[in-house]
Amino acid sequence: MRGDHQTLALLLFSAFIAVTLFITTWFGRNRQGSAEEFYAGGRLFSPMENGFAIAGDYMSAASFLGISGLIALFGYDGMLYSVGFLVAWLVVLLFVAELVRNCGRFTLADVVAARMSERPVRTAVGTSSVTVSVLYLVAQMVGAGSLVALLLGGTSDAARSWTVVGVGALMVIYVSFGGMRATTWIQIVKAVLLMAGAVALTVLVLVHFHGNINHLLNSAAERSGHGKDFLAPGLRYGGDLV
Repeated sequence: MRGDHQTLALLLFSAFIAVTLFITTWFGRNRQGSAEEFYAGGRLFSPMENGFAIAGDYMSAASFLGISGLIALFGYDGMLYSVGFLVAWLVVLLFVAELVRNCGRFTLADVVAARMSERPVRTAVGTSSVTVSVLYLVAQMVGAGSLVALLLGGTSDAARSWTVVGVGALMVIYVSFGGMRATTWIQIVKAVLLMAGAVALTVLVLVHFHGNINHLLNSAAERSGHGKDFLAPGLRYGGDLV
């Protein structure tokens, strides 16, 4: 990255950190110690705000960049993966989140423990939740740390390791001091920035190809190295169930 671009990236990153820390401080002032405050932000957010926050949380570094990479490498099959990604989220939203909300509970362990022996259920659910969260967190932290290291111009392994530690520390600060209110607003800001960036990139690509979608797809297929197979199913997942 050239010096002027790196300076701009550093300024933008610093501004984003400053804004998020301000949000954390501002909304963490009047925090209460209730479970409703911790898990649901006191139920003070509108459906629109919650929708943006969920979108921002779902468009993580792993998903946002990973799906873009899959589409760039495998074309049609990469797009199919993104569709499955969305459908899986809707299944959880409709068949898990809504039921938990209607039960007046905040976690899956609370719902299951209401009908079964509490201690074994909470132990099993807690163990599985921590295991899945740690495995997912590793991918998230490595992706975020690598991106931040690239923005800051660090290419060594030590620089990447320290950026992972720094990003992790920021996440702990956001959650510990800001609670669900601050993290919700941070996710809203993140969603707006990601969608604005995606729209801007889409417009720039369409302008480059003069609005010709066919030319865009054909150019992508030619440069992918797979030819017309890039735009057809079977490049990544094969033509059978295996």
